Amino acid sequence: MATNGTEKKIGKAPVLVVVQMTGGNDFMNTLVPYTSGLYYDSRKTVRITEDRVIKLNDQLGFHPSAAPLKEMYDRGDVAIIQGIGYENSNRSHFRAMDIMHTAEPKTISTEGWLAKAIKQLDPDGKNVLTGVSFGRGLPRAMAAPGVRVTSVGDLDTYGLMTSVEIEEQRAEALDIFKRFYTPAIGTGATMSYLKQTGDDVLNGIDQLQSVPGRYESTVEYEDNPIGKSLRDVARTHIAGLGTRIFYVQHAGYDHHAVEMPAHEKLLAELSGALRDFMDDLREHDAAEEVVIYAFTEFGRRVQDNGSGTDHGSGGGAFTIGERVDGGLYAGYQSLGPKTFANGEDLAHTFDFRGVYATLLEQWMSVDSVDIVRGKYEQLHPFRVA
Repeated sequence: MATNGTEKKIGKAPVLVVVQMTGGNDFMNTLVPYTSGLYYDSRKTVRITEDRVIKLNDQLGFHPSAAPLKEMYDRGDVAIIQGIGYENSNRSHFRAMDIMHTAEPKTISTEGWLAKAIKQLDPDGKNVLTGVSFGRGLPRAMAAPGVRVTSVGDLDTYGLMTSVEIEEQRAEALDIFKRFYTPAIGTGATMSYLKQTGDDVLNGIDQLQSVPGRYESTVEYEDNPIGKSLRDVARTHIAGLGTRIFYVQHAGYDHHAVEMPAHEKLLAELSGALRDFMDDLREHDAAEEVVIYAFTEFGRRVQDNGSGTDHGSGGGAFTIGERVDGGLYAGYQSLGPKTFANGEDLAHTFDFRGVYATLLEQWMSVDSVDIVRGKYEQLHPFRVA
C-alpha cells in the first residue's frame, strides 16, 4: 500500500472509473489556446473561434460542446491535466494505445496497468467484479495472466439474453482479444492468457444480471454509447458489489476529415454523460468515493489538413470527482515551433506514467512502482481530508 500521506480519507473504498477516448482526441480543440496567433495560423479550418470558446482564463477555454464539463470545472470537480505524453511518442493507434494500456513505451508487455492494480487490490482473486469493463471486448489495460476481471457489453442486453447467447458473446469477446493482441504479443502469450483467465472474462455476469432491477434514478442519460456505459457503471457501483476499477470506452476520435461536426458531437456526448453520471452518483450518495480518469492515446498535429487533423502527440486528460481539487495541472504544451515534437506536434510536458502513479498511490492506495516500472513525478489533484 502507498503511504505517502497525500491519499484522501473517505468513508468508503475508493473507486476509479477509466474512460478511454479512442482514436486520439484533438486536445487543442478541446482546451483551446484561443489567444494564440499560431493556433489560428495553423488551424485555417479546424479551429474554434474566440467568440465560441467557453473561457477558463485569459488564454485557454473549452470547446463550446463541453459546456457540461465547464459546469463541473466551475464546481471545482475537474482537474485538467495538460501535455500528457512520453519521449518519442508513437503515432500508431495500436501501439500508442498499447503503451497507454501497459505503461511500457519501450517494449511489448503482456500485463495491463489496471490489471496489476487489481492484483494488489484483490491478490487472491476472490471477487471477479473487482475490475469490470463495459463495452465490446476486454481492454488490454485490464488483462494480465492470473487476474480475474469481468467484461460485459451492457447490462440491459445481458439481462435479456439466454445462456446460449451469453456464451456466444463471451466467445466473441475472447476472439476480439485474441485477434487484437496476437500480432503484438504473439500467439503463445495471447493463448496462455486466454487459457488461464478466459473463463473469468464474463464470469461475473450472474451477479450483474440482477443489477438493473435494483436501480432507480431521476437522472436521464442521453441515448448514446458513452451515456449507456456510464449508466451501467453507476448502477453497478450503487449496487455495492465491490468493484474498485471500472473501464468504459468512447470511440470515434480519429478525425482525419470532417472533424468539426464529428468532434463537436463526441464532446457533447462525453461531457453530458460525465455530468449525468456524477449527478446520478450524488443522488444515491455514492459520489464521494469515485474518481474518473478520461484519457486518449495521443493528441493531434498542430496544423490541420484542411478538413481534419492527423496523428500527433502531447495530449491531455481529465480527472473528475468530488474529491478532486479542480484546476489546470502540468503545463499546456508550448506553442513555439522550435519546441514541437517531430517538427509538427505539441511536445508533452508531463509523463503519463506520473499520472498513473498519482491515481494509483494518492487515490487507490496502490503501490505504483512495479506498475509503471519506476518512480515518476506526481501531481496533487486531490483534496486531502
